[in-house]
Amino acid sequence: MKDRSDSPAAGGNHCYVNRELSWLQFNKRVLEEAEDPANPLCERMNFASIFQSNLDEFYMVRVGMLMDTLHLTAVDDKTGMTSSEQTAAVLDRTRELLADRDRIGRELLEELAGQGVDICRFASLPDKTQSFLEKHFTSNVLPLLSPQIIGRKQPFPFLRNKAIYAVAILKSKNGSERMGIVPCGEGVLRRLVPLPGDGQRFVLVEDLIASFLPKIFTHYKVDGTVLVRLTRSADIHMDEASSEMSDMLAEEYRKSMEKLIRRRKRLQPVKLEYQGKLSDTVRDSLCSCLGLSRKHLFASSIPLDLSFMGAVRDILRDKPELFYPRRVPQNSPNVDPLRPMTEQIRERDRMLSYPYESVRPLLRLLQEAGQDPEVVSIKMTLYRVAHNSKIVEALVDAAENGKEVVALVELRARFDEENNIGWSRVLEQAGCRVIYGLDGLKVHSKLLLITRMHNDQVEYMTQVGTGNYNEDTVRLYTDYALMTASPEIGAEAAQVFNCLSMGEVVEDSRHLMVAPACLRTKVLAFMEREIEQARQGRAAYLGFKLNGLTDKLIIDKLIEASRAGVKVDLMIRGICCLIGGVPGWTENIRVHSIVGRYLEHARIYLFGLGERRQVYISSADFMTRNTTRRVEVAVPIYDPALRTHLEQMFQDQFRDTAKGRVQQPDGQYLRAEGELFNAQEHFCDQAYDRSWAVSAPAKRRPAGSKTAVKPSSPKLEAPKQAVSKSPPAITVRKSRRGLLGRMIGRKK
Repeated sequence: MKDRSDSPAAGGNHCYVNRELSWLQFNKRVLEEAEDPANPLCERMNFASIFQSNLDEFYMVRVGMLMDTLHLTAVDDKTGMTSSEQTAAVLDRTRELLADRDRIGRELLEELAGQGVDICRFASLPDKTQSFLEKHFTSNVLPLLSPQIIGRKQPFPFLRNKAIYAVAILKSKNGSERMGIVPCGEGVLRRLVPLPGDGQRFVLVEDLIASFLPKIFTHYKVDGTVLVRLTRSADIHMDEASSEMSDMLAEEYRKSMEKLIRRRKRLQPVKLEYQGKLSDTVRDSLCSCLGLSRKHLFASSIPLDLSFMGAVRDILRDKPELFYPRRVPQNSPNVDPLRPMTEQIRERDRMLSYPYESVRPLLRLLQEAGQDPEVVSIKMTLYRVAHNSKIVEALVDAAENGKEVVALVELRARFDEENNIGWSRVLEQAGCRVIYGLDGLKVHSKLLLITRMHNDQVEYMTQVGTGNYNEDTVRLYTDYALMTASPEIGAEAAQVFNCLSMGEVVEDSRHLMVAPACLRTKVLAFMEREIEQARQGRAAYLGFKLNGLTDKLIIDKLIEASRAGVKVDLMIRGICCLIGGVPGWTENIRVHSIVGRYLEHARIYLFGLGERRQVYISSADFMTRNTTRRVEVAVPIYDPALRTHLEQMFQDQFRDTAKGRVQQPDGQYLRAEGELFNAQEHFCDQAYDRSWAVSAPAKRRPAGSKTAVKPSSPKLEAPKQAVSKSPPAITVRKSRRGLLGRMIGRKK
């Protein structure tokens, strides 16, 4: 029997971090970027907005889930915390973070005023300006408002998720007290109300409405005002729609999903933020009507919604010093823009590194496949796609050219459900065969399979990636995309699609790792191999770049590896439920995190050293949802040059002292120390240098220059080439482009 003293549970509980608290640590790192003076002002404003949107989604999903399980006896499998304990800890930590956010927000608004854009409070304005705003309010705002007084015949209204409301305490002539509520015109009124005079000076529309509540409730005395913003749970289990999917037609399934999405908009409140003085009477009334305790109420000294900072950034576009220097994805040196993609991939594997390199080669591969007479079929998984997706347009073109096109569209991609429902209809109407995720399993893999008949032989072109097929996010997220003509990988990719079409999962594979049945088992087996190497006194190594680490089986194996002497490098952007550097337990594990200009999204697995070294890129984090409840694919990198490049990028990230943080043995994260090095900027410079060397080898960056001379290629486009040699470009008729836009019901 195994000695229980070797189990983390026997004495290593201090090696674990609660998932929810770890996520809040990550969002703190985002907020730190809003405070970092090394970032330009408008980028700091952007990080403040991201912090808020992150926190909103966290409460909608994770806190909503915790509140749904308060009555259950289940506990966190790593820390033993109950749902009640986790909720209490989250609320306390949120209060600390919001205090920091308010302080940083005030500093940003002060610096913004120094740049000539002033967000003013109505109460601080001179009488003449207030009179101007009163006329504006009466003429342009008041007619669009829908106020309500709460009473027996006017029940408490439904407060929309993340909308701002002005709440008034009203006193009648007989002394009775009532509550008035006014929606602040979300989606109808412009948030920034310009002030007369020189410069860019504004008030926020909610401040304007709150200031003129006496003009709305004319029969009452307004005895107090406060602005509130409610966050609702979004913890809808989309599997409710898919549980009977096998018995549904496609349109029935889509309608069932749409019904669930509508339900989500009316779920229970989880957080109420307010700006202004909130009396005990109003607080108790709001808590009673919304079903919240006081612990779920948070005061704010800055505007409740920071999304207006996007409009402010647009105002300041003529000041480039307030933004990051412009960077555009470059042409990959692995790809010749003059030659067909199929021809190049047949020669050797190609890999793209986003956002440093352009997504154009992948688009070209799809476009060429749609017009290639040897192509028999195109199969693709779609999880999150752009609103105006060139990927979907290429699939539609291929179907119209007579190719068999099979698209697995995951309708349960959280908060992208409506977009995906629209695209599924577009694809279906174009003649594509659309399939959906499996019962209880989301399809999160990033997989493209092109099947050709070449010289009477089946030939595969397979693309496996770490990020979504989304031309918008490839400019912002770091990801990898492998393109290979390997017949073995192609055959296993075909097996994945066959299983998905039949509602099954891949039970075994030799080259690919495919969750949920044969990814975690392979990862654990590779880890066990390194543990055995270390126990035999040999050097052993594991390295992983992930977005999150929560899977307890994998965490415990990492602890076991560390205790055996395996060196472990973890580059984890977000949630990490493991603490490295704990003496006697995880002292051989180092955990780093990078939060910078681009969202670190790629997943890399490294197993072993020297000839034992196995290198994979993957769509899967080591989170329980990825390893057990999703269809994920990891692909080995066999090409030596690509392996070396990937390994070097992985190691370079541990050198980052500009945006890197190092986890401490107490679980806290501190800025990395040493000579200043920004990994993301370094990769940008490398991409510029490689692209410049290929396109203009006679010209070089000036000696000592920190920034490469930029090639003249436009954003996300390959350099213009002779028409006779260019691969065929996608052509979308205007009528169909308009139809696509109308069918998904969105404008970019």
